[in-house]
Amino acid sequence: MSLAGEVAVREIRREDYDAWLPLWDGYNTFYGRSGPTALDPAITAVTWDRFFDSAEPVHALVAERDGVLIGLVHYLFHRTTIMIAPTCYLNDLFTAPEARGAGVGKALIEAVYARARAAGSTRVYWSTHETNATAQRLYDHVAQKSGFIIYRQDV
Repeated sequence: MSLAGEVAVREIRREDYDAWLPLWDGYNTFYGRSGPTALDPAITAVTWDRFFDSAEPVHALVAERDGVLIGLVHYLFHRTTIMIAPTCYLNDLFTAPEARGAGVGKALIEAVYARARAAGSTRVYWSTHETNATAQRLYDHVAQKSGFIIYRQDV
């Protein structure tokens, strides 16, 4: 793939599925959701359908260079008890390995910021794994650490 072309960030389209799926699979593999711990294909199918359901708060953007998808970002809006405006949660961010270090992740994050502002949101937040030092180098330049630690429990 040529890295010479400009990166364009745009809304995902139904015809993007075959190009989006390897990025989605790469994201899940990165976080250990492959092989015996892979996501149930039904989750992928429902996630994909949510992007195109106007009743869903889940959205997707893709980064494209020279007609090839090289990154994805999924985000959603939700209410919170400390703000009137909706809050935007950046749920998933992934860049194809061969496109890393070229500003794709930053472009995707900035596109989410723009979508959040347009929706009346005043905050975008996300989490990353503590071992993801590469991503944290980018995040340290485009956002502030909140100081919060995330706990979770499957029920």
